[in-house]
Amino acid sequence: MLQLTGITKAYGERLALDDVSFDVKPGRLTGFVGGNGAGKTTTMRIVLGVLAKDSGAITLDNTELSEADRRRFGYMPEERGLYPKMKVQEHITYLARLHGFSKADASSRATALLDQLGLGERLNDDVETLSLGNQQRAQIAAALVHDPEVLILDEPFSGLDPLAVDVVAGVLHERAQAGAAVLFSSHQLDVVERLCDDLIIIANGQIRAAGSREHLRAQHSTRRFELISEGDTGWLRDDPGVTVLEFDGGYALFDADSDEVAQRVLRRAVELGAVASFAPQHPSLAQIFKEVIQ
Repeated sequence: MLQLTGITKAYGERLALDDVSFDVKPGRLTGFVGGNGAGKTTTMRIVLGVLAKDSGAITLDNTELSEADRRRFGYMPEERGLYPKMKVQEHITYLARLHGFSKADASSRATALLDQLGLGERLNDDVETLSLGNQQRAQIAAALVHDPEVLILDEPFSGLDPLAVDVVAGVLHERAQAGAAVLFSSHQLDVVERLCDDLIIIANGQIRAAGSREHLRAQHSTRRFELISEGDTGWLRDDPGVTVLEFDGGYALFDADSDEVAQRVLRRAVELGAVASFAPQHPSLAQIFKEVIQ
């Protein structure tokens, strides 16, 4: 497990990171979200040793993180860093060779990974001839080709169409299932919510929320319910303890003052007609994000 404890970083009088602490667990996808300038990239660069922290500790499996450990990491920066004149397969093979793989093994790994990422037909194309989305896939291959134990990806889904997002997500899920710890940042909250197991929300250099997706949803849930009934649900507007948020004939979205109020509403709805659906509504990541950064 990768663990950050009390990480601080200042640029002059500006505190970029303020007591940042969180875990990235093996076998799980951890989404790291925050607005521009929140501290995501700074945190990632400190983990990778590109920037020096002012204070705090970073450990891997309860041991202080070393340069040898970092060689087992895979990193994809937000800015693209591939050599534009190299051919795609040649480039990824070269990077695998730098990690100690034989020429044959490196070539085999590069080809298989690029094919998995949907670049099988572009192996002999120059990197600069690829679309921005395909360059992004090649950049992801560069981070993955040596089978890292920890993956740190800065905006891996930027510039990808929905089909490409699914392809990349599938590859990352596979790596996590094989035991890798995966930390990725993204501004695409809907993608993060769909993919991640754990969430970290940062704002102004401080961690505002961290935990599993289910834990954060439960923690920030209100007593909000959706009722779909064959009968008219207009009576809800006069029910004490109920605040109707949306209403359309047999459909209603409402907040209840207590669980007892919610159960009373359900009983009355059943008495008045067939109930097709009655379910609590959990907040989206976007709603949680807005709540915790205020």
